[in-house]
Amino acid sequence: MNDDERYQRARRRVEAVRGFYVHLVVYLIVNAGLFLINMLTSPGTLWFYWPLIGWGIGVAAHAFSVFGAGKWLGPEWEEREIRKILDKGERR
Repeated sequence: MNDDERYQRARRRVEAVRGFYVHLVVYLIVNAGLFLINMLTSPGTLWFYWPLIGWGIGVAAHAFSVFGAGKWLGPEWEEREIRKILDKGERR
């Protein structure tokens, strides 16, 4: 991998992390607003947690795609598996 490919890969990674943090901040701001609206308009009937849960699942999936998938089934995992297979073949 040359320097330009490494730079492009690092740039895509930084953009993915930034995208996740933007998503998280928007999630927190919007859901704080929904909580305030719920408390000011109908404190006896709590509904704010429904969008909080639904969107929270989406945020968790986004976090997994950015921070967790690479370790599990992403390119780094593929490289480790290839190295394991090659190492086993060399030992025979």
